[in-house]
Amino acid sequence: MPSDTKAAAADRTPDLPDGASGGPGASDDPDASGASGGSGGPGPQRRGPVLPHLGPLGFARWAWRQLTSMRTALFLLLLLSIAAVPGSIFPQRNIDAGRVSDYLAQHQSSGPWLDKLGFFDVYASPWFSAIYLLLFISLIGCIVPRTRVPPARA
Repeated sequence: MPSDTKAAAADRTPDLPDGASGGPGASDDPDASGASGGSGGPGPQRRGPVLPHLGPLGFARWAWRQLTSMRTALFLLLLLSIAAVPGSIFPQRNIDAGRVSDYLAQHQSSGPWLDKLGFFDVYASPWFSAIYLLLFISLIGCIVPRTRVPPARA
C-alpha cells in the first residue's frame, strides 16, 4: 500500500478514548491477545463497552429519563416508606418536645448524632423532603405523558 493511502486511512480512524479498542481483538498491547498465553484464555480479552461522551444536554436528558421511569418512581416510593420509619420510632420535636429532650438526656452519645441527622424532625428534614419531591417529580413525569388524549378522528 502506498504511503499516501496509509496516511489517508490513519486520518479516517476515529479518536478513541483511553483503553478503547478499534474493534474486536484490536489492541496495541501484544500481550493482550491470547496467542502469547495471557491470562485471558485462548481468545482475545473482552473489554467493557465504550460509552459515548454526553454533553450537558445529553446528561440532562439521561437524568430526566432515569427520573421519570416507573422503576425509579417505585424505588422512591419504597425509599419514602423506609425513611418514614424513624418518624415512628423516635420522638418527634413538633409533637412532643419534652420527650425529645428526655431522649437526648438519656442517650448522650447517640442522641446528638440523631439530632444532627434530623431523626427528631423526620418529616421536616431536608433528606425526607428531597425524597418526596423527587417522587413527586417522578410521578408527574410518568403520568403526564401517558394521559395525553389522542386527537379525535374526523
